[in-house]
Amino acid sequence: MVRQILAGGTAVARIAWTVILALGQAGYEDLLALELEGAAQRAEHPTSSIQRPTPKSEQVERGPGWVRTALRAERPALNIQHSAPKSEEDSMQKRQERVERVDLNALGTDAGEIPDALDLAFAHLTLREPVEVHGVSVNVLAQQIAGLFMQSLRDERVDSAWPCVFDGPAEIVGLGRRVSGVEKAFHEILKKKISRVARLAVAGTPRGTGPARGLFVFFSDFGRAFVAREAWLGGQRRMADDEAAPSRSFLKVEEAYGVLGREPQPGETVCDLGAAPGGWSYSAAQRGARVVAVDNGPLKGGALGHPQIEHRCEDAFKFKPLDGETFDWLFCDLLEEPHQVLNHIVEPWLAQRWCRRFVINLKFGHVDAMALLAELGAPGSPFVAHAESFRVRHLYHDREEFTVVGSVNIHLN
Repeated sequence: MVRQILAGGTAVARIAWTVILALGQAGYEDLLALELEGAAQRAEHPTSSIQRPTPKSEQVERGPGWVRTALRAERPALNIQHSAPKSEEDSMQKRQERVERVDLNALGTDAGEIPDALDLAFAHLTLREPVEVHGVSVNVLAQQIAGLFMQSLRDERVDSAWPCVFDGPAEIVGLGRRVSGVEKAFHEILKKKISRVARLAVAGTPRGTGPARGLFVFFSDFGRAFVAREAWLGGQRRMADDEAAPSRSFLKVEEAYGVLGREPQPGETVCDLGAAPGGWSYSAAQRGARVVAVDNGPLKGGALGHPQIEHRCEDAFKFKPLDGETFDWLFCDLLEEPHQVLNHIVEPWLAQRWCRRFVINLKFGHVDAMALLAELGAPGSPFVAHAESFRVRHLYHDREEFTVVGSVNIHLN
């Protein structure tokens, strides 16, 4: 989704090819490239059946965890207020656009219409129209980035906090120090030139999903970076661990809440299918939810004996709620073939409205990941048929699996 600032404040939606830089998990850039090609095909031929796309090397550039390509995407305008033209004598501080931050607390399960071409599972952050800069030193790179940023602030006004994100692939040894050095030098320049704007900068990627405007800088190596003012957030982020959590899987559901824009509340009910050793159950119970943890295996760590968790030694595939019972949440993270989970858990639970919201993991380690991703969004998918809204993401803490979050359509007959 892209902001259009037009004369007279007129907002117009249009469709055009735009260059994007999609950032994801290193090691999955091939899948990210395939997903981008599929998104471009769907935008251009929305009613046609999509076959598995073949990457076009002349259109796609890849690096560790990132892909740059031209993508055909719908670009509707956002509502932006901007003032009348200013004279040349006016200071830059009075000619800057107000910048919006994405706030998790303001997001609902259906917050924000996400253009199909940008609702990517493998992309954690997508930069629109990135400008490539080169430099042999920290200061040269910082000056170029600062120059581009200040030039882009013409006819804009910044009145609130704005995200300032500097990043690069962790696989390149020593690059993190270069990124930190350029970021520090950039802020020094900004403080001298436009101190008020500099004070409003907030380091790090905003929480939540959807459009964000600020400054986003991604380094592909020591002397090359991509700079953009606008980004689309997938919602993925690294989470803090809890020593009492029974397993690393705890981090996945903690991260999934940010993608959904909601988390379990005190007094809500959760059914956790395939709960053992209890990471997801522990996460919900710590928030005051009442959890039914279904698994023949034992619970461990903080989930074992937790007063908010009822452990039932039953088969997750056979468990059903009592007549008239509806859980606020369905959790499911089973080490099973994904179609077994889709057919025997997702379909009945969503079709019968046994839950209101869901966080479900589907393993793609032994299936075609792109084919599975296409299935999840196809008309025959239980998510399409029964969910009010849903999002598919490859999370920061995911390995060979998708996490699907959403809410059930309670109005369907």
